[in-house]
Amino acid sequence: MATEQHGLSSKLRLAVVRLNRRLRAQRTNSSVSLTQVSALSTLHKCGPLTPGELAAKEGVQPPSMTRVIAALEEFGFATRSPHPTDGRQAIVELTSEGLSYLEDEITAREAWLDKRLAELEPGERALLSQAAEIIDRMAGQ
Repeated sequence: MATEQHGLSSKLRLAVVRLNRRLRAQRTNSSVSLTQVSALSTLHKCGPLTPGELAAKEGVQPPSMTRVIAALEEFGFATRSPHPTDGRQAIVELTSEGLSYLEDEITAREAWLDKRLAELEPGERALLSQAAEIIDRMAGQ
């Protein structure tokens, strides 16, 4: 059983890595780093955050997040405003331009994936739907 499980682990890991690589290749604007895209996605999902909260959610050190936020502000994708109750803090928020950029990225990736899925048999698509739910559960989503 352990050998069979290891074989599945290896196949699944490689398949996820390859799919992720292909999806990343569909990016609309490569001047925005993947770290910056991830921070934008977190702001979209969680709403306005302090730089420290954003750094914690992204698993990076605060000085690194400060650079990411500065770049996002340069792109016009995020704004920093004073914290309403703590003058030492700031609040980082996604702008409408940042949201539009994220939506364009998602649309491009999903369009590519939709084409690949259309090439499959209905039973294969159903199986992938079940697999996606299982993978989400494994990832703790």
